[in-house]
Amino acid sequence: MKNKAISVLLAIVLLLSSGLPAYATGDPNVDGGGGGMGTGTDQNFWIGGTDGVRVSIVDIRDPANPHMVGIPRDYTNVTELSLDRFFEPRSKLDYRNGTSLNIRTGGHIVLRPNEAKGDKLLPRIIQGNITTIREYFTSDGAARMIARDFNIGGGVNTLTNGNYKLLLEPIAYFTFQGQRWGMTAHEAAMFNEQLRATDNTTLRSVLTSLTHQNLPLAMFLERSDLGFPAYTGTKTGTKDDLTIRTYLGIGTVTYTEPPEEEEVPEVPPGDNPPPSSFDMDYRVDTDVITSVTLHANDEINPDSPATVTFNIVGENFSRTHTMSGVVVPAGDSQVVWAKWRTPQREQNVTITMSTNRGYLGTDRINARIVDLNQNEPPDPKADDRNDGFRLRSMPNNAQRTSARWTVWWAQWHEFWVWIPNWVWISNWVTIRETITRADGTTSTRTRRVDRGWWEDRGWWEDHGWWDFFTDIYTAGLTAKSSIMPDEMTPTARGKIMGSGYGVNNEVSPSVTSNSPTSHHTFAQTAISWFPEFEYRTYWRLLEIIKWTGQMRLEFRENFFDPWERRAHFTPIWYPCGPYDVYTWVLDAWTPAGMLSMNLSDGIIIEGSLWDDWHIGPLPVD
Repeated sequence: MKNKAISVLLAIVLLLSSGLPAYATGDPNVDGGGGGMGTGTDQNFWIGGTDGVRVSIVDIRDPANPHMVGIPRDYTNVTELSLDRFFEPRSKLDYRNGTSLNIRTGGHIVLRPNEAKGDKLLPRIIQGNITTIREYFTSDGAARMIARDFNIGGGVNTLTNGNYKLLLEPIAYFTFQGQRWGMTAHEAAMFNEQLRATDNTTLRSVLTSLTHQNLPLAMFLERSDLGFPAYTGTKTGTKDDLTIRTYLGIGTVTYTEPPEEEEVPEVPPGDNPPPSSFDMDYRVDTDVITSVTLHANDEINPDSPATVTFNIVGENFSRTHTMSGVVVPAGDSQVVWAKWRTPQREQNVTITMSTNRGYLGTDRINARIVDLNQNEPPDPKADDRNDGFRLRSMPNNAQRTSARWTVWWAQWHEFWVWIPNWVWISNWVTIRETITRADGTTSTRTRRVDRGWWEDRGWWEDHGWWDFFTDIYTAGLTAKSSIMPDEMTPTARGKIMGSGYGVNNEVSPSVTSNSPTSHHTFAQTAISWFPEFEYRTYWRLLEIIKWTGQMRLEFRENFFDPWERRAHFTPIWYPCGPYDVYTWVLDAWTPAGMLSMNLSDGIIIEGSLWDDWHIGPLPVD
């Protein structure tokens, strides 16, 4: 097999062992940490070594939209593994894009390295040697095993051709509440949040060292990849659910430099950080939400809540937003945000954040404000030709149709304690005593005696504490695109028309959420690309026509239309058959990020507008 060139994705230079095979060698982006395991009980425990790895193959040919290839596979060395419950295998990428936990109670499938086929057993993953883990998953043998088990057409040569990478997630198999479970670090964090919201015993309360320390710290990225940020925090200690979901329990392996890619549509920047010095791109004159994570080493309660300030500064533009009354239990975190409207013209803005309590995941965001209404298609001409036209596949931009976030709140738990204060209450009395002497004579004497008593004059004090709870919020985006012939098309029949006439696009997005309106925005932007331009180069920015009720966006008025209608003219040379328009809906913001959705709809081209012209003699009176 031809040697593969190693691509450099590591933030820290990794010197691979000289004894590794020099075939499908991969480049790892994975580090690890951990600590002691603590103790367990007969109902909640983990046995060292009962671990594994979930392997997913990710197609990276479209960097803006990495997507899964097939279903993830779970690998382990454990020979006898019977689980009572587990989650339907999904990757960290799936969960980030809105997939929910789906509990299964039977049919658990794992793969074990087959030594008879030359596979090497997995190294220990949890509390394992990170160098050994790197060497294993970047080896030619591991690549061949994975390509075989995933039934990759072309085998290891396809897997390592630069179009794919491995996403690795450590798995722990353990007993929780007397039942055998298996889950990744991301699944453990999501499950713990669900248990906490329902006041059930949480994983963190009984298996802290496993599910919230050693499992998530078994793998993390040294350099941002697949839209997940690198982890630069401490490699020991208990981590909160949000940190785990955002940073931990993930590694990647990349094979070779990707080949030169076919041109892709010129997609306006979206929620993903662009390959530049900017952390975020926003659109002009748009409601957006900028969020950051507030971490609390010590308890932040209503007696002294946190206030986070966002200062947004651009060219002749300045805004200040505060989020106050934030409470977070010790050792946990809370997403905090500012909802603001971007300036009406393109510029760069700097967003700085500060807090009076806890610490922020970042204190600065460099954002770019872009105007998308400046790349409309040219004026179509009656004699236009495109003899070399070929229809390209429709693009698939970043899509995220659901989001979930939590907000802490606290309630005082009274615990009254009596504080004793014992006081002596004096009661002096006079005592007369008769003294008899030895010679029989007597005398009388008097003395005062305090016949008092102790009295508790204490008081009650409330030695209570703050109980913390979470409100769970979700948001979902749905949308529909309807492409129809323009009303000025005289011979249209339903969704059938001749080329050269115009089409309209009516996009109806809807955002549903159980959160206050201050937590989210509507879907405010829609952009359409067209097949005659191979879904690139030119696009039309849609305009909001209706805000209330069912929101609606349509094409902006066409400068080249004599009646300035909201139409896009199909080229007269367009061949008969489907004419499908691709639309990307975006800018539905939540504290957990932006929601977006890919849409498509079309009409059928039959003939052209020239078919509606008739040449003949003038009528005779």
